[in-house]
Amino acid sequence: MKKMNYIIAFLLLIAAVSCKPKGNEDPMAKLASLKEQKAAIETQIAALQQDLITKGVIEKKLHTVALTELKSSPFAHYIDLQGRVDADESVAATSKIPGGLKKIYVKNGDVVRQGQLIAEIEDAIILSSLNEVKGQLQVATDLYDRQKSLWDQNIGSEVQFIQAKNNKESLERSMATLKENWSMTKIYAPTSGTVDNVILNQGEAIAPGVPLCIILNLTKLKIKGEVTEAYASKVNKGDLVKVYFPDTEKEITTTVNYVSKSINPVSRTFSVESTLLKGDFRANQIAVMKIVDYKNPKAIVIPVNLIQSSQEGDFVLVADKSGVDNQALVKRVVVKEGQNYNGYVEILSGLKEGDLIISTGFQDINNGETVLFL
Repeated sequence: MKKMNYIIAFLLLIAAVSCKPKGNEDPMAKLASLKEQKAAIETQIAALQQDLITKGVIEKKLHTVALTELKSSPFAHYIDLQGRVDADESVAATSKIPGGLKKIYVKNGDVVRQGQLIAEIEDAIILSSLNEVKGQLQVATDLYDRQKSLWDQNIGSEVQFIQAKNNKESLERSMATLKENWSMTKIYAPTSGTVDNVILNQGEAIAPGVPLCIILNLTKLKIKGEVTEAYASKVNKGDLVKVYFPDTEKEITTTVNYVSKSINPVSRTFSVESTLLKGDFRANQIAVMKIVDYKNPKAIVIPVNLIQSSQEGDFVLVADKSGVDNQALVKRVVVKEGQNYNGYVEILSGLKEGDLIISTGFQDINNGETVLFL
């Protein structure tokens, strides 16, 4: 080692002597000359070092790396999008007639069954009309019964009998109409589920078609998402979907059971839906949907950060352990990449099962170099 130091010192001394200023030498020319001499000295130093290493005078310090043996494994590429939990059945409870809300029997979060009374509309006017017609019908019925009894005995005129009959039947129809209108003052739950949003308050007016509240059937839930049109040909009914809920840190697996046939002209997206089995989910809960659009059951997969670039293309450093124990020769292998997802990339060509890739310490080594491996 001392011999090497003497040689280097001698070369530097020669360079220093040769660089002695000469009169009014141009500084730029001097700088260029010094750079040339430096490069020449470095080349000589490298050659001397290699010669001394070859002769065993000095020992070369090898870089230490970690190796990973490649094995085929399943690989999948996912389309990530934001999803929202929705009830498979969401129904608005509405009124069939206009009027003021007399009483509301439910509040947000209440569980109701189909046909349950949930609200009433003011019915005073209808009840008054009912009582009035009821009295008139009673009189008309008594008159009809008397006229019929007389008619059956061939007493009285046919006109009187027909008038009594028509009057009675007309009042009966009015009575039926009023009863039907009165029944419409009752608002019933159109489906079983949970009251999600009571829109109106007691005393407010309601009109036909205006929702009183929304009832969600939470026994059947689905998750909905919007996919950019670039994936229109890649997403199909039956595709595997992983659904991750950030708030609960839970992930479930389901399938796509609906794909919209139209693309939103504004957002340039199309809708997808997946059924959720029973679980602790809430309507409007946010989740991340991961739809599989590509999969390979036996792929060669490596971390993306192991791939380097050169003029020849992307490459990976592999190790050949055919030499001394714990030593390997570094080889540069040009690779062709496929899909990549979540920090990993599929290798289509260049690498095969059983290859040893340099997974740690690859940044400081070069092709053809000998390294130590752990």
